[in-house]
Amino acid sequence: MMRFTVTWHREAEGDLAEIWLSASDRNEIAASVQAIDLALSSDATTKGEAVAEGLRAYNSPPLRVLFVARASDRVVQVELVRRI
Repeated sequence: MMRFTVTWHREAEGDLAEIWLSASDRNEIAASVQAIDLALSSDATTKGEAVAEGLRAYNSPPLRVLFVARASDRVVQVELVRRI
């Protein structure tokens, strides 16, 4: 098992804040973020589906993230987050 550090791009953090502030289901949003961080922290290069070279998508309802997993330095960067 390869462990990764999960980071969120500043714009993704801003989008997540907007989603959370406008949500009536904040507990579900928080649980989804926690599940995303946990899932992507191990073997991230195998999680979700490839959508472009180097870019993967992962769903944890009610959220979907696009992320880059760099095995060389074991870092995941969440680039985009949206409600699904």
